[in-house]
Amino acid sequence: MKKNQIFYFLLISLFIVSCSTDEITQDNEQSKEPTKQTITAKNRANLKPIGSGVMMQAFYWDVPAGGTWWNVVKGKVDDWSNAGIDAIWLPPVSKAQNGPFSMGYDPFDYFDFGEYDQMGSVETRFGSTAELQSLINTAHNNRLSVIADIVLNHNSGGNSEYNPFKGTNTYTDYQPLSGKFNRSYYDFHPNDLQANDEGVFGGFADLSHGKAYVQDWLWRTPNSVAQYYKNVVGFDGWRFDYVKGFAPWVVKEWKNTVGGFSVGEYWDGNAATLDWWSGQAEVSAFDFACYYRMRDAFQGNNLNRLNDDMLWKRNASKAVTFVANHDTDEIINNKILAYAYILTHEGYPTIFYRDYEEWLNKERMNNLIWIHNNLASGNTSILYTDNDEYVARRNGYNGHGLVVYINNSNNWQERWVETNWSNTRIKDYTGHSSWEPVTQGGKWVKIQAPPKSYTVWSVK
Repeated sequence: MKKNQIFYFLLISLFIVSCSTDEITQDNEQSKEPTKQTITAKNRANLKPIGSGVMMQAFYWDVPAGGTWWNVVKGKVDDWSNAGIDAIWLPPVSKAQNGPFSMGYDPFDYFDFGEYDQMGSVETRFGSTAELQSLINTAHNNRLSVIADIVLNHNSGGNSEYNPFKGTNTYTDYQPLSGKFNRSYYDFHPNDLQANDEGVFGGFADLSHGKAYVQDWLWRTPNSVAQYYKNVVGFDGWRFDYVKGFAPWVVKEWKNTVGGFSVGEYWDGNAATLDWWSGQAEVSAFDFACYYRMRDAFQGNNLNRLNDDMLWKRNASKAVTFVANHDTDEIINNKILAYAYILTHEGYPTIFYRDYEEWLNKERMNNLIWIHNNLASGNTSILYTDNDEYVARRNGYNGHGLVVYINNSNNWQERWVETNWSNTRIKDYTGHSSWEPVTQGGKWVKIQAPPKSYTVWSVK
């Protein structure tokens, strides 16, 4: 009997201490030092280095609901890895306000991956916690890293509470069933620390990242979102949503705390702005400057726009290039030419799920992925542009590299170009041309490209 009494006394004492600690943290917002997480994710020993191949955006807007998507993706990772993909980017995995219908960008409970009955469902739109874990483990078994889509700017789904900083009720009372990261009006703008930060998104509750309590739960403590997602769930990298909404130091501190590949969605077509943000956050950025120049080039039929400024031209190591994503898909005409561009040029290219699986020729896409992974090395020299033609050279290492010839006209085109090679037989690795010319002593050679197509030349 005494043992039981002692046991219950200890439990009650721990509960009181725990509650007191929570109250102190909420009231005083004292930071905690992160400690090492002892639980580790599985099967990470032999992953391909992120950036060594090509990223797959493994979703599109409004993928089929019903909790099937994680299993759909799981069934494809083996083929993707064999094709040369090195990482898959998943949509936000946690329970959001719209429950079984949400794409995840209205986050409510960061720690509910499809196991708690809240927001109208147990599973997320994509599936259950077990199915997510199985997908990640299967991806790791196929040497693929898994990138989490992280929404830090805003939350949705809180209950109404009186907010003294606004003098009215706001939907800022968050009591998620996971029991983790409860939030109140103190954790959103405006509050006692600041009225606002860099930006809000629609009418969503705007998280206040200057609050120590918010920082603790997002990245600083062992049970934070960042550390739990990496060390327990098994994510290997991060795609940060709507980073215009908060300061670059937030991403920088997250990355410095937990590591992993990181890329931000700073939606801006100005290459200098992207370079500034990437430098401040010390992570990669999606190259929207490249995207908009490609739209003008291929959709607008003016390949001269490929001469313009892009992030990959300023800092290729921080540029993540793309032709389409779940938010924007404006390059419709001859989209394969845009993929020929990003998969032969500098930067870390991303392939959009629907382009690869549904809309474009998969054999041609796989060929371009192989070219990227095996031939596309070294810096870039643009050799020729006009409205319809674009020729560039990757200068390669140890005599390798390539020459890419994009032809947006309605006729075969031929052009003399300067290559990396003297007196060397070359061939087109796309199979679009049967020529196998020998370069001159001065490295010049004549190459060709079919209408509305491309060729990629390198040493035979």
